[in-house]
Amino acid sequence: MTGGLGLRAAIGIPLGAVLAFALVGAGFLNYDTAYSLLWGGDVLHGRTPDFDVPLAPTPHPLATALGMLLFPLGDAGQTIWVIIAFLSLGALGWVTYELGAHWFGPAAGVVAAVLILTRVPVLSFGVRAYFDIPYVALALGAILAEARGKNPRLVLVLLGLAGLLRPEPWGLAILYVLWKRDLRLLPWALAAPVIWMVHDQLLAGNPLHSLTDTQDNAKDLQRITGLDDVPLTVPRRLGEILREPGLLGAAAGGILVLAFMRRRAGLLVAAGFVAIGAFCVLATAGLPILGRYLLLPAAILAIFAGAGVFGWRTLERDHPWRRRWAAFGGVVLLAALVFAPSQVNRIENLRSAMHTQQDILADLHAISDDIACEPVAVPNHRPVPHIALWTGIAPAEIVSAQLEQPTSGSYIDPASERVERNFTLDPRDPKRLTAAVPPGFSETARNESWVLAARC
Repeated sequence: MTGGLGLRAAIGIPLGAVLAFALVGAGFLNYDTAYSLLWGGDVLHGRTPDFDVPLAPTPHPLATALGMLLFPLGDAGQTIWVIIAFLSLGALGWVTYELGAHWFGPAAGVVAAVLILTRVPVLSFGVRAYFDIPYVALALGAILAEARGKNPRLVLVLLGLAGLLRPEPWGLAILYVLWKRDLRLLPWALAAPVIWMVHDQLLAGNPLHSLTDTQDNAKDLQRITGLDDVPLTVPRRLGEILREPGLLGAAAGGILVLAFMRRRAGLLVAAGFVAIGAFCVLATAGLPILGRYLLLPAAILAIFAGAGVFGWRTLERDHPWRRRWAAFGGVVLLAALVFAPSQVNRIENLRSAMHTQQDILADLHAISDDIACEPVAVPNHRPVPHIALWTGIAPAEIVSAQLEQPTSGSYIDPASERVERNFTLDPRDPKRLTAAVPPGFSETARNESWVLAARC
């Protein structure tokens, strides 16, 4: 890494993190990440993680390793993970800028970075510490390393790290080796899937646990799967991420780049097609078609949107299409201004929703300190990993009242419709917060969000 690139990273990554925090102002661990901390703690203490708890998420090797490092720090470890989540957003913004600037100039890079860091799904997944954001940042980092002529092993290391968070980079790495025509690089490309399967074999007793478990969860949660749904779902999900100005800019930029800069930006074009292809392969394998799985193609499209606005600046001054391209760029900027108020409203709604979620989790943390007897029952599976983190009670000992009616112990119930309406973020979750305090339980504590009842 050159000094200039390193300096820009040192400035750009924190700057992007600050921007994300300024826009949302809240951050916390989502369900999957909380389980990764728990499982990391299990491994650290020589215990086998319990992947058989109801609706356990898919384990990710890199997340398990981070959980091992942060679990001993308690609440501070959770705070550090949230900080890492914001820095991952910053890294995503920085590497998006670098890629845009590399091919289409700094102005295009700025547009691409601002576009991706102001998209509501990107911010939403980022501030909740989903693994998809660092995965996309690492995958784009690999593209940047190749674009700047770095050692192929660095490219494969970055893809390998990304491949310990999501499986799509496995195919990218193998295709990269084939493109380089250097079979000596093959072990580097195969490292991530091998590590993942070893991780699953050691912790779950099945090298394909992550695949089969994700397929089962997709069925339980009634997710959309299968290649047949890709043509309709993918454009809609990309539209939800980039919105109208982003799609317009990406379409204009993509067409103009293909027309006038095909060789120059061939790597980026190829990366976009391969990313969509990898998504299709996973959909065929029965994995769910989720919007966050399309964040890598969306980030690549954001770079094309930057090209659509300012790519004309890299053309020669006497190029016949320079002014026409600039006119297209002006139209995209005008569209961005027209749609700016609606985007501001979306971000404000996200900010409000994330603050609500953060407050509900803080209240859950507070009332968990008052648990006096076990087992612990909760309205559905969503609070389980957080309560387990804060109390040290095993997730298997925290049961969903929708699956099993408790007769003794402690029960945590929503204190208001606000919690019932907002705590379960997934609209496709088939199990809502509808359970009630069991008969014979008496209230022992209460706060704004939760009621604790017990029958000890």
